[in-house]
Amino acid sequence: MTESSESNKLAILLFDRITALDAVGPYEVLSRLPGIETCFVAKEKGPIRTDNRSLGLVADYTFEEISEPYMLLIPGGFGVTEVMKDEAPLNWIRKAHEKTQWTTSVCTGSLILAAAGLLKGLKATCHWASLDLLEGYGAQPTKERIVREGKIMTAAGVSAGIDMGLQLAAFEADENVAKTIQLSIEYDPQPPFDCGSPDKAPKAMVDFILSKNKQRYSAHAAKQ
Repeated sequence: MTESSESNKLAILLFDRITALDAVGPYEVLSRLPGIETCFVAKEKGPIRTDNRSLGLVADYTFEEISEPYMLLIPGGFGVTEVMKDEAPLNWIRKAHEKTQWTTSVCTGSLILAAAGLLKGLKATCHWASLDLLEGYGAQPTKERIVREGKIMTAAGVSAGIDMGLQLAAFEADENVAKTIQLSIEYDPQPPFDCGSPDKAPKAMVDFILSKNKQRYSAHAAKQ
């Protein structure tokens, strides 16, 4: 790790209408790494409501207070459209990225990284329903679950953040530590249905989710 005062900090961006598991999934893994201090960061301190409005996460730090984190995690959610137009978080991400060991995203959080100009010419992933949006920012969208490009790592939709966290744990410590964390959180996926990707799901279901996502993003964007 680096020698700065923030050399042990994992900074997780919070914003209105975030998807909770995008942040909490990798948090549950990475917060168990020896020496890591997790910091939830936002434009202003205080509670931040998730995309369904029923859950709140608390930002304890502002951008000014956490400027050079060791790891940076950008979650997704229906609120990304606002963040992508706000220079305050984008500038914070750009400056933090200059010093991070890892700059990461989960789900549509990669759209925020793209809007900050960090994914130009790089392969990246996000939620399958929004993959096409990455190309407009100069990224190379891919359906891979986890994509690493140097110190940038992007994860696909929501639950993929747990997998990314475990990969990061292996890079930061070693495979045994990552496996121990996996065991401690009993991450042993055995889904009751084999329907976790658009390649496995019925077309009607895929079309329904695409339609709902488009409506939600469009409605939120119209309010800005």
